[in-house]
Amino acid sequence: MDFEWVAIALSDVSWISLAFILGFLARLIGLPPLVGFLGTGFVLNSLGFSSGEMLQKLSDLGITLLLFAVGLKLNLKTLIRPQVWLVSTIHMTVVIVFLGTVIFCLALMKAPLFSGLDFKFSMMLAFALSFSSTVFAVKALEEKGQIKSLHGRISIGILVMQDLAAVIFLATSMGKFPSLWAPLLILLIPLRPLFHYFLRRTGHGELMILYGFVLAMGGAELFELAGIKDDLGALFMGVLISSYPKSKELAKSMLGFKDLFLVGFFLSIGMSGQISAEVVIIGLLLVPFIFIKTALFYFLMTRFKLRSRTSLLTSLNLTNYSEFGLIVAAIGVAKGWIIGEWLIVIAIALSISFVVGASLTRKEDRIYQKYRNFWLGFQSKERLPDDEIFGTFGATIAIFGMGRVGTGAYDKMHELKGKTVVGIDFDSGKIKLHQSMGRKVLQGDPGDADFWEKVEEDHKIELVMLALPNLQANLDALGQLMEISFSGRIAATARYPDEEERLYKAGATAVFNIYTEAGTGFADHVVETNHI
Repeated sequence: MDFEWVAIALSDVSWISLAFILGFLARLIGLPPLVGFLGTGFVLNSLGFSSGEMLQKLSDLGITLLLFAVGLKLNLKTLIRPQVWLVSTIHMTVVIVFLGTVIFCLALMKAPLFSGLDFKFSMMLAFALSFSSTVFAVKALEEKGQIKSLHGRISIGILVMQDLAAVIFLATSMGKFPSLWAPLLILLIPLRPLFHYFLRRTGHGELMILYGFVLAMGGAELFELAGIKDDLGALFMGVLISSYPKSKELAKSMLGFKDLFLVGFFLSIGMSGQISAEVVIIGLLLVPFIFIKTALFYFLMTRFKLRSRTSLLTSLNLTNYSEFGLIVAAIGVAKGWIIGEWLIVIAIALSISFVVGASLTRKEDRIYQKYRNFWLGFQSKERLPDDEIFGTFGATIAIFGMGRVGTGAYDKMHELKGKTVVGIDFDSGKIKLHQSMGRKVLQGDPGDADFWEKVEEDHKIELVMLALPNLQANLDALGQLMEISFSGRIAATARYPDEEERLYKAGATAVFNIYTEAGTGFADHVVETNHI
């Protein structure tokens, strides 16, 4: 594959600088940088620039890497849950039928931009608007350390189901039949051990990243040669290695590259059509519809026995439009099914939906607490086993976050204090692993008001140790502890000096910097084991 176009595209300092400035400004106000990238496209469009071949190729690579990343996140156990596949199917069907009918009625009324749309293309637009953003949700969950929580896993599962629907659309939209060689692609499945071997042996640096590019682009090329949409090949290769433990590290390593090349996609969207008053107004009018999507998600999830808080947090993660909707609409424009202005309409609605979604996800726990009685009114009496609330069973020391730091703290405190120690985590897989090793680890979310209410009823906890994955998760837990007027000691972990200050201000009585204290712990270990 010719990479000359990448070098040429990246050498254009003007659009790179503008994309950085607007992306940086978006980040300063708490929005995903891609909102700034869309804005860059709008600005360049208004200045008379148009999307060229180089930018389009950059955009194509970004989409390929995005689908490869989706494949790496596929977890079949999550997808087969009815709370995922059935909820996403019902939701998408209802949204497409309802919104598609509204769009078609507007087309019959000859409304601006809608005029000329037949029923099929009205449904295609509704299909594009039925998605929620994978990029937005994953980043929001990662920032709060909730990617492995139940609501995080269900959110990702629903997004993957939506992405799969988009991929099927991408594949069928080409209008061509697979070649006679296509069945041979099934031979890639027996080669999984070989792919895993190379992944294991690539180490943790640039070679592993390069291997990710080989898999994504190699899979795309193979499927293209077989007459199948190339992006489907990238997804397929991601799925092939998704079960291997190191695939998570690969996904994290390639995240920055995927986002970088997707800049080209967002820029090309902003430059793809003319901005007019009609386009802006229609884009704004589409924004309130995200709340209808959210309400439908919440209703369906509570009907499928999810707790009200789990349902709400999952729904808020999905309160937006999707970059995949832009991809679907872009195909419609390329095929001549819809006019280019619809890309700008969706881009405007997408940008504003990110503003709304970011605001809601930042305040999700406060939204639940403040209107808790209202949300509980929708909760079913029967709940799923992994969505139950447990107490602390008389423990005096509670350790939140059973990762490497939390596990080490648990083992040491258990050695010193015995069975009075309990570990708490929201990752069900991690909980089962710890329980199989004899540790007392329970299900719980430190940001969950329901959990703290149960703890507050009858607890003997004197010391809380917060070993959560990031600062925001620790701050959320401290907020809940202050809410119930916890009188015991609270120790928290930090990575940087500025985090220590914020944790003390939030109510921590002791803060352990895992980086600066690592040397002390290492020295203590050497002294202890060598009797120095």
